[in-house]
Amino acid sequence: MSNSMEKANSSTCHDVAAATSVPSPKTSKRRSRSSARYADVETTRQHKKIALLSIPNTIKLSMLNSGLLSFEKIKLEARDENNSLSKTIPNKPIDTRHFIKLCELRRKFPVLYKLEFQTAAKIETNTCRHAMKKNNQIKNQNPRCIPYDYNRVVLKKIPGTPDSDYVNASYVDSLLKPNAYIVTQGPVEDTVNAFWRMVWQENVSAIIMLTKTFDFAKVMCVQYWPPNMEVHETYGDININIVREEQLANFQIRTFRLYKVKEDNPEEVTDERLILQFHYTEWYSHSCPFSNALLEFRRRVRLVVGSTVSEDDTRGPMLVHCSDGGGRSGVYLSIDANLELSEEEECFNVFGYLKKLKQSRKGLVENVDQYKFVYDTLEEHVVCGKTWFPVSELSDRLKAKARRNSSTKMNEYQMEYDKICKQTPRFTIGDCAGGHRADNREKNRDVLCVPPDNFRPYLTSFQGNAFTDYINSVFVDGYTKPREYIVTEWPLKHTLGEFWSLVYDQECSAVVVLCQPPTNSQQFPSFWPMKSKLEKYGPVFSVHYAGAKNYTNIKQWEFKINKKIVSLTEMMAGVKAPTRTVQLFQLTCWPMGHKVPTSTNSLVYLMNMVEMWRARTDYGPVCVVSPDGRSRCGVYCAANACIEQVIQHGEVDVFQAVKTVRRHRPQLVENMTEYKYCYDLVLHYVLHFLNKND
Repeated sequence: MSNSMEKANSSTCHDVAAATSVPSPKTSKRRSRSSARYADVETTRQHKKIALLSIPNTIKLSMLNSGLLSFEKIKLEARDENNSLSKTIPNKPIDTRHFIKLCELRRKFPVLYKLEFQTAAKIETNTCRHAMKKNNQIKNQNPRCIPYDYNRVVLKKIPGTPDSDYVNASYVDSLLKPNAYIVTQGPVEDTVNAFWRMVWQENVSAIIMLTKTFDFAKVMCVQYWPPNMEVHETYGDININIVREEQLANFQIRTFRLYKVKEDNPEEVTDERLILQFHYTEWYSHSCPFSNALLEFRRRVRLVVGSTVSEDDTRGPMLVHCSDGGGRSGVYLSIDANLELSEEEECFNVFGYLKKLKQSRKGLVENVDQYKFVYDTLEEHVVCGKTWFPVSELSDRLKAKARRNSSTKMNEYQMEYDKICKQTPRFTIGDCAGGHRADNREKNRDVLCVPPDNFRPYLTSFQGNAFTDYINSVFVDGYTKPREYIVTEWPLKHTLGEFWSLVYDQECSAVVVLCQPPTNSQQFPSFWPMKSKLEKYGPVFSVHYAGAKNYTNIKQWEFKINKKIVSLTEMMAGVKAPTRTVQLFQLTCWPMGHKVPTSTNSLVYLMNMVEMWRARTDYGPVCVVSPDGRSRCGVYCAANACIEQVIQHGEVDVFQAVKTVRRHRPQLVENMTEYKYCYDLVLHYVLHFLNKND
């Protein structure tokens, strides 16, 4: 503290000395002939000027945030380039090293997002004469998201068809290349043929789809590709079939074969090409997705399209669409173009690119929340950096991660985990209202570990008026499937019926129990048949023992779950509840109170057994149980996701896997020991199980 004060005092003295042109004896130096005589004086004056300007800005922004100042008045002032407040809006690219400070300022004064967004939104617009023609209006999904005349995509005309040159699509520049993108709406029934004509004509390099086909009981975009790999479909003169499909938790990658045939001989192919579609499936309309998932999506796209599309590339632009070619498309372009700029020139130009988008097409980046999401995602990219590496480097990487940094006194594991903790979302009581309701509070082992309503499974089986739709459990994404796991705590005596309702209603294929409490424990009651062939849990569910096997440190049971219909409505409708089969796997080598199991091999072996069982069933997620629903479960889910990534793509990314499992339950992977153990599990799998038939 005293050192910093001494530094501050000495710098102040230096400023005063410089301003009065009287050199201090301590700091007196001979001036070189090439240096400016008044350089120090001018620099000091400039610093003072900036400091003075920042004081009223800070006051103004604070008053804006608190509502004491009219936003409309300030907005008008901000557009005046000579006004002090306009200096808070970046007018040139920002070095990536300074970008985090820029984001911190916006977190302190969130009104800056609104100021920038509305300043950019007022840029003079262009004409949309073609989009407003009577014949073309019915081709537009949303009248607020239409192309300008000057940069619309013009199709080759079909003889005898009026306005056949129109498609709701716009060329948009990136920050490095003109016409790098085509932004279009999701096709509707009448525009599918025009969509594929455009893809062929413009030699599109990849299709980026950012919407579900069906969302909130509304068709967002018709499925413009065949339903499966066996079917070939024809759109105008273009034939399409799916060559390959790959599913990941948040997106799917499809390879389409486009080909044309002779009119008089459909068997003879005259021209063909392959094109990849990247379909982001977890971005709901009027919302923002998870930043790390979208960054991974963008990385996969760029692996195909190239880091930067070069000027002499013969491939055409990337085609980007959401439902209407508006908000979500603009967000993706903002992130992609700024990341491309940072890869080439190590800077971002978020505000500058927003202005460019507003000049390029109506509706791109539709609100302040989406604009803020662009900043947040770019900041996450800067903070986290590249976190994946090839599996071939695993052993060497782990040795390097264990070495302590001499300046921070932390090793790489600790620094990574520290970043994850800082970026973990925090949920309010309002976010978790279901678990805090009076009739549900007693169903939680710990009221500080309650699932958010947006990410919890809802119980649907009617068990009587005293039961609700609540159980303390949460969905967790895997690597290849969303909501692949359900994490829950060991049930209480009065929630046994709810537990089996969860397994039944969510069609769980397996239950994984990561502990072995003492027999006849009052705190942890038995919740599956052990001695008898049949046990009833609650008024509705009965669980039938169907078989069991014992392995080293692992016990395996198979059960049939029967459900009794007690709802009068369902009984009158003649509803029959099907019997469901589930396997339960219990790890017996993870003693209560231990942070990690005594046998890593047994845990990896159990993971393999579960996946082999799931390969034989279509029942759905894995229910993962630990004593408290927070310890152990995160390790199981994150390590499984990492192993999937190793198998599918030959990559390791424990950092992002742990970030993902903590999205919906921040308490998962709750300490450094568990975090490092995720790496140990992946290493054990790679050394002893990868590419081995046993």
